Amino acid sequence: MNTQNHTGPNPEFIKGLFNSISTNYDLANHVITLGLLTAWRKKFIKLSGAQEGNSVLDCATGTGDLALEFKKVVGDSGRVIGSDFSEGMLKLAPLKAKAQNLDIQFELGDVTQLQHEDNCFDITSIGYGIRNVVDPKLGLSEMARVTKSGGYVMVLETGENQNPVVRPFIKLYFNYVVPTLGAIANSNKGAYKYLNQSSGKFPCEADFVRLMETTGLFSKIKYYPLMGGASYIYKAQVK
Repeated sequence: MNTQNHTGPNPEFIKGLFNSISTNYDLANHVITLGLLTAWRKKFIKLSGAQEGNSVLDCATGTGDLALEFKKVVGDSGRVIGSDFSEGMLKLAPLKAKAQNLDIQFELGDVTQLQHEDNCFDITSIGYGIRNVVDPKLGLSEMARVTKSGGYVMVLETGENQNPVVRPFIKLYFNYVVPTLGAIANSNKGAYKYLNQSSGKFPCEADFVRLMETTGLFSKIKYYPLMGGASYIYKAQVK
């Protein structure tokens, strides 16, 4: 797979898509991942090495779930900012933070044009968002730019199950069951059909590592499979 020149979808299309599914997005994700997403997020936070007092930028934060989990770890002395370019998704995030009494700043922002200075954050993250960026390499470069040297860029993204016995059943589930479940939870079958198709075209595992390496901004990259590779966590140390 040619990872260096991988391009993503039109930004306005993605913005409209996520605005259209924002209301029931959390419910749909919970149903589609069979309730596993919460545990995956917790593993993601643990692998990031986040600790009290850290500063974190969560890109494509959506309704803010990763930002919320980070804030619980970094505490009052830490800082968490959640950024997303979908107004519909972002409207829900502050309400969730307030309900949990968590002080998080949320802002409109595009991961390819981050509005922060260089070397601002200990950790910069993105969960299920990088494949929907028009220029993933640029997005990863921007994430590295705003992260301190020695800090980490963390990515959670879909992949492909590597078990030859299980893989056909996983594909069947995501190709046919997921859009239907998305429609039931969110009344927008087309959106979840697109999101599933986009995951199948996006580089994963070693291919995604190579995409990250083309930025020339990371000194060490590791990846961790979830559910046999249905998703992956990537941890990249910034030079």
